[in-house]
Amino acid sequence: MSGFLERIKGVFHRKEEDDKVMYIIAGLGNPSKEYEGTRHNVGFEVIDVLADRLFTAVEEKKFKGYYGKAVIGGEKVILLKPQTFMNLSGESVRAAADFYKVDPDHIIVVYDDVSLDVGQLRIRTKGSAGGHNGIKNIIAHLGTQEFPRVKVGVGNKPPRMDLADYVLSRFSKEDRSVMEDAFKEAAEAVEAYIKEGADVAMNRFNGHKGQ
Repeated sequence: MSGFLERIKGVFHRKEEDDKVMYIIAGLGNPSKEYEGTRHNVGFEVIDVLADRLFTAVEEKKFKGYYGKAVIGGEKVILLKPQTFMNLSGESVRAAADFYKVDPDHIIVVYDDVSLDVGQLRIRTKGSAGGHNGIKNIIAHLGTQEFPRVKVGVGNKPPRMDLADYVLSRFSKEDRSVMEDAFKEAAEAVEAYIKEGADVAMNRFNGHKGQ
């Protein structure tokens, strides 16, 4: 009898391992239509493109955000769009990480970067917040800077323009076209990171710019 029970336990243990979420991919932005299409919401837009590529939807409500499930390179992943407003993004990311028991080095955060040209990408495996309040909050909630990120360039702010006003502004028609390509590239970069590793993804996509 004990042998039978052990076999049953083994089946359930393997099922738990098979069902384990290996990565959380969090795209940052602000909720509500008011902020759609703004520079600060490029993380949301990359998640939307990634969801389309993976034939899923980010519509389930939990973790103070919307999430969807998908598979990349055989690994189960969660696509997450925090709905806390940018400055509290860490609350959502930490809630999902705790629930799925995902370590920080398997949490990929996609967000806007004003130090990069419009549409330029940069992948990092760790680093400081660089003045980005969403990343600052995630670092505070995870207790570490060591989580990967895909930065999407939104261009430098014009002189004498307030940074908050700039990141909440929208792209010109020309820049918007560049960004549409950048969203696709960023989605590809996330997939490459998971399938092929950080070094391959960085070599392929760092400095790359949407056309």
